[in-house]
Amino acid sequence: MAKDKIKELSQRLSFSPRNAWEKLSSEEIERYSREYSAFLEKARTERRCVSHVVNFLRSNGFVSLDEAEQGKVIVDGKIFHSKAGKAVIAMRIPDGEHTALNLIGAHIDVPRLDLKPVPLVEDGGLAMLKTHYYGGIRKYQWLNIPLALIGTVIDANGKAIEVSIGENASDPVFVICDLLPHLDDRTGDFKKIFKGKDLTALSGSTPISFKDTVQEAVKLNCLKLLNDKYGIVEEDFLSADLELVPALPTRDVGLDRSMIGAYGHDDRACSYTALTALVNAEDLSRPSCALLLDREEIGSDGITGARSSFWVNMLRRALRVTGAKLSTGSFELILENSDMLSGDVAAAVDPNFKDAHDPANAAKLGYGVVIVKYTGVRGKAMTSEAPAEMVGRIRRLLNKAGVRWQSSILGEVDKGGGGTVAKFFAEKGVNVIDIGPAVLGMHSPYEIVSKVDIFETYRAYKAFFESNA
Repeated sequence: MAKDKIKELSQRLSFSPRNAWEKLSSEEIERYSREYSAFLEKARTERRCVSHVVNFLRSNGFVSLDEAEQGKVIVDGKIFHSKAGKAVIAMRIPDGEHTALNLIGAHIDVPRLDLKPVPLVEDGGLAMLKTHYYGGIRKYQWLNIPLALIGTVIDANGKAIEVSIGENASDPVFVICDLLPHLDDRTGDFKKIFKGKDLTALSGSTPISFKDTVQEAVKLNCLKLLNDKYGIVEEDFLSADLELVPALPTRDVGLDRSMIGAYGHDDRACSYTALTALVNAEDLSRPSCALLLDREEIGSDGITGARSSFWVNMLRRALRVTGAKLSTGSFELILENSDMLSGDVAAAVDPNFKDAHDPANAAKLGYGVVIVKYTGVRGKAMTSEAPAEMVGRIRRLLNKAGVRWQSSILGEVDKGGGGTVAKFFAEKGVNVIDIGPAVLGMHSPYEIVSKVDIFETYRAYKAFFESNA
C-alpha cells in the first residue's frame, strides 16, 4: 500500500489526542488564566468561594431565589440560590416550553484541616491547634508548610465573625512541624507512620505572664490575642467553621508559564469554568444550571452535598417562580430527560509515576478537557458509568465546537480509584458523564494544571450549555 494511502488511513481511522495549544490564542488563554488564578486566591475555603460566586452572579444580573419568591423581578431567567454559605446553584431559564435541562455539577470543597471543636491546647510551653483532616490527604504533605486559618465563628449572640490569619504577606502563619531527619528512625508504611492525631499546628510560644500562678499562660495569651482582634472567647470555637489551608500563592509553573500551581484546583477548576460558562453562554434553548456543591471529598453527605435534596428543591422552586413551562408536566420526567456534565478533574500522568496509569487510557497535561466514561474502584464499583450514547453525544458536541479533548480512566486497574458526584445525579435518572481538566498532584496542598486545559474546559462547558443535546 502506498505511503500516502497509509497516512490517509491512519488519519481517518486512528484516534490520537492533539496538543491543545496548537490552534488557540495564547492571549485569550492567558486572560482567562489570570481571572481563574485571581478566583483561587479569593476562594480558599468553600465559604469564601460561595461569597465570591454570589457577588459575581449579582454583578451579572442574577437574582436570589428567596428574593424572587418575594416578588423581585427576574431578568432573562437568571436566578441563584445559596445553601448554608457552603454551596450555590446558578440557573438561567430561557422562555418557551421545556422538556429537559442542561446541568453541570462540580464541587467547591477541597481537602484541608478543620479545627476540632476544642482546638487550642498548651503542651511543652507551646500553644497548639488540634485538627481533624477533611478529605483524602497524604498527611506528610501538610508538614512544614505555611498554613492560614480562615473561617467563620458564630458567637454567643449569634453574630457571624469572619476570621482570616495568614492570607496577607504581613500576617503570621501556622505550621505543623515534622521530626528532624537526624532523630527520625520511623520505618514502615507511611500511611501508618503519619497519623491524623499528630496534625497539630504550632500557634504560639509567649506566655501572658511569667508568674507561676498563671495556668497555661501561652494558651491564655493566644486566647487574648484572638479576643482583642475578633472579640471571640474559647467557647465560640464550638460554633465555628475554621479551617487550616495552605498559605501558598497561586503561581505560574514552568519556564514557559504554561501551567498554574495552586491549592484547590480539585475541584474549583470545574466550579469556576462552569460558572463562567453559564454566565457567558449565548442562545440557550434549555434551562441551564451550574451546581457548585460541598462535601464531595467525604462522600457528598450533609445538607450541602449532592446526596441532599436541596438541589432538587431549588430546581423545582426556580422553575416555578420563573413560570417555566414543562411539557411533560412532571419534574421527575424532566430530570430523566436531562443531560449533565459531572465537572471533576482527572488524574494526569506524571512522568515520575507512570506505573500508576494505563498509558493508552490516561490524561496528559496540555491535551484538552478530559472525558471520563467511568471512575470507581475495583470492578467498576461506586460509579454510574456513562452509556455509549451519552459519550457519543458529547464527542459530537466537542468536535463540532472545535474543543480539544482526550479520554481517560482513573488509574490502572486495581491501583486504587475514586468517585465523583455523577452517581448521585444518576440515581435521579439524569444522563451524566464526567468531564474536566487533568491535574498533577491531586489532593496535595499545591496542585498543577495546564492553562490551556482550563480554557478548553470552559469552552466545552459553554458549548454544552448552548446545546440542545
